Amino acid sequence: MSLFAATFSEAFSLLATFDDRVAEIVVLSLRVSGGAVLIGMLFGLPLGACLAIGNFPGKHTLSVLMNGLMGAPSVVVGVIVYLLLSRSGPLGDYGLLYTPAAMVFAQSLLVIPLMAAITRQVIEDAWQRCAEELRVMRFSWWQSVTTLLYDCRHSLVVAVLAGLGRGMSEVGAVMIVGGNIDRATRVMTTTIALETSKGDLPLAIALGVVLVVVILALNAFAFAMRGWAMRRYG
Repeated sequence: MSLFAATFSEAFSLLATFDDRVAEIVVLSLRVSGGAVLIGMLFGLPLGACLAIGNFPGKHTLSVLMNGLMGAPSVVVGVIVYLLLSRSGPLGDYGLLYTPAAMVFAQSLLVIPLMAAITRQVIEDAWQRCAEELRVMRFSWWQSVTTLLYDCRHSLVVAVLAGLGRGMSEVGAVMIVGGNIDRATRVMTTTIALETSKGDLPLAIALGVVLVVVILALNAFAFAMRGWAMRRYG
């Protein structure tokens, strides 16, 4: 059997037995990325809606900055978070460095601008259609934000999925602030990078397959729920 076939055979054997190492790494990855996406929903969606509807000095500058941060290098974000959480940093007293919380923090900084930028575009399109109607109904600025967020909730699934994809595929920032510590802060992407460099390709491939399957499954579930909700609630 060739090396290529043998590697894939061993990788699928790990998946078939659902090796403990694989299960532990997958669960931690979902916890970290799920936490980052939740924070992204709490801050990114309202921020994007406020940028779409609000009329204040510096709005366009902030929008350009938000769009630029969508592609922020993850290693730069990781270094910034590392400096914030290190012992000499302003948040060093909390002891968060090299913990899953630090990884959630770093991923959130990457996810929020992406979700905010997508939300801004979605809400801006809806605002152009509904602005006059909302003004006639004497909606306040914040009421308009919350109303359009609710009205566009199905379309905003795209923003959530984009944030999830950004978080799940992240390597640089989480490796810097998490340290890639075995059975503590090791997630799928950092393990794939580490095991590939060590030559343990079966584990790297097994985790790669799981990563792709998880992202595809979550996307399929989200779009199925979106379709069901649109058919039921319009």
